[in-house]
Amino acid sequence: MPSKTLTPREIVSELDKHIVGQGDAKRAVAIALRSRWRRQNVPEELGEEIFPKNIIMIGPTGVGKTEIARRLAKLDKSPFLKIEASKFTEVGYVGRDVESMIRDLVELAVNMVKVEEQESVQTKAAEVAEERILDILLPRKPVEKKVEDILPDDDSKPHECKQIEQEDTTRDKLRQLLRKGSLDERTVDLEVSESKSGPVIEVFSSSGVEDMGFNIKEMFGNIFPQKKKKRNVKVPEAMEILAQEEAQRMVDMDKVTKTAVERVEQSGIIFLDEIDKIVGSDSTHGPDVSREGVQRDLLPIVEGSTVNTRYGMVKTDHILFIAAGAFSASKPSDLVPELQGRFPIRVELDSLGKEELIRILTEPHNSLVKQYVEMMATEGIKIIFKEEAIAEIAEIATIVNERTENIGARRLYTIMETLLDEISFDAPDISDKKVVIDADYVNKKLDDIVEDEDLSRYIL
Repeated sequence: MPSKTLTPREIVSELDKHIVGQGDAKRAVAIALRSRWRRQNVPEELGEEIFPKNIIMIGPTGVGKTEIARRLAKLDKSPFLKIEASKFTEVGYVGRDVESMIRDLVELAVNMVKVEEQESVQTKAAEVAEERILDILLPRKPVEKKVEDILPDDDSKPHECKQIEQEDTTRDKLRQLLRKGSLDERTVDLEVSESKSGPVIEVFSSSGVEDMGFNIKEMFGNIFPQKKKKRNVKVPEAMEILAQEEAQRMVDMDKVTKTAVERVEQSGIIFLDEIDKIVGSDSTHGPDVSREGVQRDLLPIVEGSTVNTRYGMVKTDHILFIAAGAFSASKPSDLVPELQGRFPIRVELDSLGKEELIRILTEPHNSLVKQYVEMMATEGIKIIFKEEAIAEIAEIATIVNERTENIGARRLYTIMETLLDEISFDAPDISDKKVVIDADYVNKKLDDIVEDEDLSRYIL
């Protein structure tokens, strides 16, 4: 659903299908998304002056910060980039400069729009591919004269018309067989273009090492003619290859680039994870100087600037930035004041307890329990999780999170893998195709590990 048809309440409702709890954070991102639509519908002169209200999410790992941002972007079909702010802490020594995140976002947007454009011409491309397959299966015989060019008194007319009619009839029969799938086992020889990827040049600029992705073949054009290779493939695969080639040929890359840049400028979302890792302490030496430097570098991008990319200049004024961090050893007010001012909305996410973990295991559309049930079903095994078992798994996850590092819902992944390790390994050979997971089964598999704190640190 496009964002303009979604009210903040509906956005929260959509997020609820995938993420348990965290109502404040969902509410904040829903307002931000709706505000973007509002800005696009006010008079243009005023719209240019309305800037996004960027958000800082505060909470421990594994509580849903990244998932909220990712699902929001998917809901709005917005170009989305997740990047760790800490990767810029050594800029100038290793790593890449801060502007690279905009270049990466544009690259993602170009690929996204290109796929959309290819899908829009898929039907036409499939028709052309079908004609090309028929040409391979039934090559057209050369005719010296076209039917239209034959004069009425030309004696060759009946013979040539008959030849063309026979070819058309045979071609139509072949087309019907192709569409029915009767020719699926036949193989054809195809000339396919080799991958266009070539050596990548690293460009050393004043802002650091920038992998601009320049392709030697692109730079020198026809100096390097495109190589083709022959492949012998079955008809369905040939159809797919030819349809893909035709779809790529039909896409107007100038239009794709223009649309992608516009989409980044108007609806791009950048998720800055580990923002607390670039908060420096009071010391004036060591890595903290670098951390504050990263904040200063981030500032113009978040405030709004123009970044040079391989697809042209991109303005960052209306990109929505969502920052996230645990802030266990620092607080948002430790950020440089200018950067604080660019993140006016701050929401705190709740730690996950037993009740929330139970809901995470069962409620979302892609819940862990559903994932394991469906995966085992592919082996013909029916797994039944009893409520008491799910409660026990959540209880163990909570205990281990309290005793060791609190990694939130991610703890469920380690516990579920350990719990179902034996079933997953023996699945193809199990004769009993019905497995019931109850509290006793959970305790039998996990009790020893949970009781031995040292062992649980390694295994769970």
